[in-house]
Amino acid sequence: MTQTQLQIGPHTVQPPVVLAPMAGITNAPFRTLCREFSGGKGLFVSEMITTRALVERDAKTMRLIHFDGTEKPRSIQLYGVDPVTVGKAVRMIVDEDLADHIDLNFGCPVPKVTRKGGGSALPYKRNLLRAILREAVAGAGSLPVTMKMRKGIDDDHITYLDAGRIAVEEGVTAIALHGRTAAQHYGGTADWDAIARLKETVPEIPVLGNGDIWSAEDAVRMMARTGCDGVVVGRGCLGRPWLFGDLVAAFTPDGAPGGGAGSARPTLKEVAAVMRRHAELLVEWLEDEERGVIDFRKHVAWYTKGFSVGSEMRKRLAITSSLAELDDLLAGLDLDQEWPPGADGPRGRTSGRNRVVLPDGWLADPYDCAGVTEDAELATSGG
Repeated sequence: MTQTQLQIGPHTVQPPVVLAPMAGITNAPFRTLCREFSGGKGLFVSEMITTRALVERDAKTMRLIHFDGTEKPRSIQLYGVDPVTVGKAVRMIVDEDLADHIDLNFGCPVPKVTRKGGGSALPYKRNLLRAILREAVAGAGSLPVTMKMRKGIDDDHITYLDAGRIAVEEGVTAIALHGRTAAQHYGGTADWDAIARLKETVPEIPVLGNGDIWSAEDAVRMMARTGCDGVVVGRGCLGRPWLFGDLVAAFTPDGAPGGGAGSARPTLKEVAAVMRRHAELLVEWLEDEERGVIDFRKHVAWYTKGFSVGSEMRKRLAITSSLAELDDLLAGLDLDQEWPPGADGPRGRTSGRNRVVLPDGWLADPYDCAGVTEDAELATSGG
């Protein structure tokens, strides 16, 4: 496959691969791991930063927006529902040189976000979406502003084509579409055909596809099938940061036939080494060994998926609180195990939701956004 590149404002992303913002996951340590496996290629976005928390300089938020000196471009994802607050946050990023790229979250389906009218609920209110995008683009100056969204709230309230046209009209640089509705959450199968329809609707700007990319081959297939300009990878890299190495190989001319140079199949010994490095990076970042190892616990099941580890050992790994304890447990594994077939494929959340939690009367009028104020803003960032 011919090597491809993606243009996000002044930033060339080659290969056209983006790490999806994931709350509680895509902090600086995880981004570092993914970048190391990719050789520094691709775009790696921070976890969700709420505009209110940023403007108020919440301590946790200020930690989350820290970028390693090697991260170029620095990419922040913002969440907000109030145009004024979003505008303040964007101008703060510009004035204080906090990032090189701003992505806006209109895709999150979790109840704490949608019940405020944010995330995947917000594009239903067309005028509110337009107002937020206008404030963000105006405040960003030369910084590119992109957005990530879903198809809509549910099958009866599809919004992505309208939202795409509004984004183009307001100067958004690129759009990422997760091919599911908010009601689907992470269940079922992503609708790649919707990604193709969005690309046809907004040919003026790059469209990135998201959903059900579990391998580099999936990424190549999505681009070929939909005509999208790049891919956004989320759950597929959970416990597999080396997936970004696969993706780089798949978009490199000397890759294997079909657009890939093979997939990483690490032994458990190699996986354990990555686990240890991940935990150590978290400890350094949080400047607290116990907090860092505790934060790492959520990753254990993803890293060990498919391997013969045993339920008791999994439980012990999931309650570690020091690097020494983690070292002892990892050393006790059968480290000679080859990569198991059961480790491929879907990982992370796969459940669906039938009902999306929304503000009272949200669906009554797709244009009226009365009552949405700065009080709807979340006060904390991340997971």
